[in-house]
Order: sequence, then structure tokens, then C-alpha cells
Amino acid sequence: MMVVAIGVLVVLVGGLLALAKLLRGRNMHIWLGGYLRRRVPRVDGPVHVMFCFVDHYEPAWGKVDLATQRARVDRWCTDYRAMASKHRDADGRHPQHSFFYPEEEYLPEHLDKLAALCADGFGEIEIHLHHDDDTPENFRRTIAGFCRTLHDRHGALSRDPATGELTFGFIHGNWSLDNSRADGRWCGLNNELILLRELGCYADFTLPSAPSDTQTRLSNAIYYATDDPERPKSHDTGVPVRVGGTPSGDLMIVQGPLGLNWAERRKGIVPRIENADVRRACPPTRARVDLWVRTGIHVEGRPEWVFIKVHTHGTQERDMDTLLGQAMHDMHSYLESAYNDGKRHVLHYVTAREAYNIIKAAEAGKSGNPNDWRDFVLPPPPHRAG
Repeated sequence: MMVVAIGVLVVLVGGLLALAKLLRGRNMHIWLGGYLRRRVPRVDGPVHVMFCFVDHYEPAWGKVDLATQRARVDRWCTDYRAMASKHRDADGRHPQHSFFYPEEEYLPEHLDKLAALCADGFGEIEIHLHHDDDTPENFRRTIAGFCRTLHDRHGALSRDPATGELTFGFIHGNWSLDNSRADGRWCGLNNELILLRELGCYADFTLPSAPSDTQTRLSNAIYYATDDPERPKSHDTGVPVRVGGTPSGDLMIVQGPLGLNWAERRKGIVPRIENADVRRACPPTRARVDLWVRTGIHVEGRPEWVFIKVHTHGTQERDMDTLLGQAMHDMHSYLESAYNDGKRHVLHYVTAREAYNIIKAAEAGKSGNPNDWRDFVLPPPPHRAG
């Protein structure tokens, strides 16, 4: 009997060690505890679904030649327009694509084409950056110069009506916001949140970044992070944005869904990590859409307004058929049929700026139809104002 008990104990200990190795191998130990403890409030009445698609949009990905870059951008401007034109939300809006364009890949002709696509009502342009071992002085110069270029040359970015300063949404290259990689690569700035605030960043849209070790402990949240300039990854936790609350800290962090996908298990056993990434290897299936909605990311006190922020790297050829073809048609058709009946759900396609405005409206105590608050704080950029 004792031998059997010891054998069972050995098996259990071995299983626990294997599980711990699996969790650490995918860096799930960082966020899984908070995810399992999180609870989503029940909602009576319609749930308004804000669907926001952000893109680490890199035409020069893979260090390709100019002809390949042009082909990538041209395909997006043609095929996205054709796909999105066939879909509308409850407000009559087409799907909105937020192009977070990398400063280090700037070419005027690419931005001219994207700006024309946005001017026709299909999205907006924001800022992406890959950098390494940076300095505050260089970061200020880089971001400030790119803001002026995007606004003056391409009609992108909104001005804050209160200050007149340019504002922008931000996605950090290599997920390394605020120097958050354990090895210190691909950033170098422990005070990056402060710098972004001072430069006019209205919110960061980098997360989730799992399975990277840059993923924060806090997940599935909209919150204010306070920078500690002496330490990295200050956005690991923060203060949730809430109805009736006031801004705090240095920067708003708008996260996308992160969790476990039990509906699409590996080999029918192991749940997949749902990290809001959309591409050929992880297409936007109905099961994933359902999970995004159920995750229920919201401003505290306004659970009937749900924010879904998914992301991609849109210019990689292996993924374009998924992002611009039938898989995307199917995703939007499912959103429009399952989550836009006007009774249980109401669908709103939003840009990153519009999502921020609706978040701020919720914080200010606004309710009802979020469509009324798309421009609550920040007006449309010039290429959308017409």
C-alpha cells in the first residue's frame, strides 16, 4: 500500500513539475494567476461591442526592396478597400484599421497611399517604433519629428483641442514598452511612459504580448500606468480606468484579450493561448470572436461597453490572404450577425483614437450609444475630417 501511495505521489509531483515547466516556457506564470481570478460582471440589456483592429504595419519587414514594399502597400490599399466596403456596423461604419506605422521605415509614398485609404473612411494612422539602447534625447527627437511629418505631410494625427499639441497612439516594436524585456533589448528607456506622455501619446496599444516575457501581470484591462524612471516595465500593473474616476499616472494602457482558448485545443487536450493575434497561423475563427467578446474588457462601472482590440503584422505575404480575404470576410460577417442584433449586442467598428475617446467618455460618466462619443476628447485627424 505504501509503495502505491509513493508511486502516486511521484506521478503527481512529476505532473506538477511538468506543468510548471510548461507555464514558464510560455511565460504564462506572469499573467495566468490574475487571469484566473478575474471576473466579468453580468449585464442586463444590450452589450455594445467596440471592435478595434491595430496593425504593426511594416512595409519593409524582412528588409525587402522598394518594389516589394510598394506591392505590399498597393495590395492593402486595393484589397482592404474591397473587403471592408462590404461590411458595416450598427452605425453604418465600415471596419476601421489603425495603421501603426514604424518611424524607422518612413517613406512618403507609402504614407500618401495609406492616408488616401484613411481619407475614404477605412482607418487612421498612428505611430509604431522599433529601437534599441535608446536615449531620452534621441527618443524625443525621433517621435516629435515623426509626429510633425505625419501631420504636416500626410494629414494624420489629431490635435488636442485644449493644448493644440499633436497627439498619437503608440505600439512599441518587439513588445518592449518601457524597457520590459528581461534582457533589456529593443528599448533602453526606463522612463519611456513619461516620455510618451510628454510627447503627446494619448494611449499605448502594445499589449497583450504573450508569450513574450514583456507581458504584464495585469491583463484584460484598461488602466493608467505610473512610470518609475529607475525601473523597467512600470506598466506591469496600474489603476483601472473607472466611471467617475480621474486620470492618474503617466499613460493609459489599452489591452486586448488574453486568455485560454479551450474551444480550439492543441491535439484536443491543451488549450491555446489567446493573445488577440490575427494571421494565417491563428485565423479569426468564430470561437475566437466569441472568446474576445466574453473576455469583456471594459471601463470599470460600464461593463455594457466592451472593447475588443486585436492586432496583426499586416504586410507579411504569408498572412495577407487571411487578413484581406475570405477569413476576414467571415469574421466581419460573424460579428455583424452574432453581435449586432440591436437587443443583446450592438457592434461598433472603431479606430484606436475612437476607442480612446469612448473610454474617456465612459470615465466621464457618459452612457447610452458609444457612437455619440467617437470624437469625445480628440477630434478626427485632418485626413478624416472631411
